Amino acid sequence: MIRFREKIGHAERKCNQKGVRLTAKRKMVLSGLLVSEKAMSAYEIVDLCKTKFNEVIPPMSVYRILDFLQEQEFVHKLNLANKFVACCHIDCDHKHEISKFLICEKCLRVKEINLGKITKEELRQDVESAGFQLVSPQLEINCVCDSCLSKKL
Repeated sequence: MIRFREKIGHAERKCNQKGVRLTAKRKMVLSGLLVSEKAMSAYEIVDLCKTKFNEVIPPMSVYRILDFLQEQEFVHKLNLANKFVACCHIDCDHKHEISKFLICEKCLRVKEINLGKITKEELRQDVESAGFQLVSPQLEINCVCDSCLSKKL
């Protein structure tokens, strides 16, 4: 619980430094993602806010909040799952590397990992040499987690 409060506090400080506000509703959405062990859709976040915080937030407001949280680099949108996850580097002050996510296709548990240092420029050059243009450097890897795999056995 202490780590959670540290992350929220760090997010508030980052917002203050940038001259933007981490409003109560933004903090609520971020908190929900921080405590969740899996990626969540905007509609799942709406339900979470209703049940956990007794707060009704319309889906369009949740999408706007998620856009803000992405701009501040507090959350990531996972395109494979069309869901959102809190950034594991919220309380870091260093420059973030390219985001890499392992996504369990069964339970949607997400793990942000470090695959080594590759710059966005190196990735862009590799992509262009293959005849493509880079839209997003974020890497999403469809997997099955050990827990789901052991349930199959």
